[in-house]
Order: sequence, then structure tokens, then C-alpha cells
Amino acid sequence: MRFMVMVKGDSDTEAGAPPPTELLDAMTRYNEELVRAGVLLDANGLAPSSDGALVSFSNGEPTVIDGPFAEAKELVAGYWVLDVKSLEEAIEWVKRVPADPDVEAEIEIRPVFEGTDFGEQMTDEIRDRFERMARSIADKRG
Repeated sequence: MRFMVMVKGDSDTEAGAPPPTELLDAMTRYNEELVRAGVLLDANGLAPSSDGALVSFSNGEPTVIDGPFAEAKELVAGYWVLDVKSLEEAIEWVKRVPADPDVEAEIEIRPVFEGTDFGEQMTDEIRDRFERMARSIADKRG
């Protein structure tokens, strides 16, 4: 099962402040451990929302809003995509994330939908197209 693990933002991440060297080193060691265990599919930190845009849709029409966005705690500052056996295993990995003891933090864990989760709406044709697209993406990542 794949899980998206999202690190919530705070005033430091929204300011674009880099983490202290010690935390960056600890996080790199943690990510290396995830790689050695074979569970890490992707991981990245995200730039502040002031560097981004928000596209909202009303009646099917897009409206673009330049960042920054809402409350920092409602934003995602970084993420991992893990491939593990269960939510419980994902939780065990996340409990090991290096954390700055001086900073309150939240990490959200959510399952990633698989094609089979969409039931009969996922027709054979759509499934085939989706699988071709996934293979193409994997090939590009090498």
C-alpha cells in the first residue's frame, strides 16, 4: 500500500527558512534508512506558498490566486510517499521522523488510492490507460 505522508507547514517553512544543519543531517539519515528498507518512493520539501499559486474552480471555471495562502499550519511543507504493508507500518516509520524539540509539528498520513479503489467506475479501458501512463512516468524517472 502506498501512503502520502505530509509534513504540515509553520511560520519558518512559510518564511523559506532552511532547517538547521543538524536537523537536515538527521533527516537525510532517516531518508537513507527508508531507502535501505525499500519503502521510500519519493520525498521532497516544498517551497513557501508565496512562491506558488492556487487554482480554484467555480462552475468549472478556473481562477488563479498567487501565494501566499492561508494559515501556515494548513499548508504542506514537505512529503514522503511510502510503500508499506499497512497504515500501522506507515505510522511506525513516521514516529521515527527526526523532530526539532523546540518546534510543534504535525505529520498527516493518508492512503493513496489504487485503481481497484474506484470500483466499477474504473473501466478496463481507463485502467489500461492509467497503467500505460504509470509505466511512462516510471520510465522517465529511470
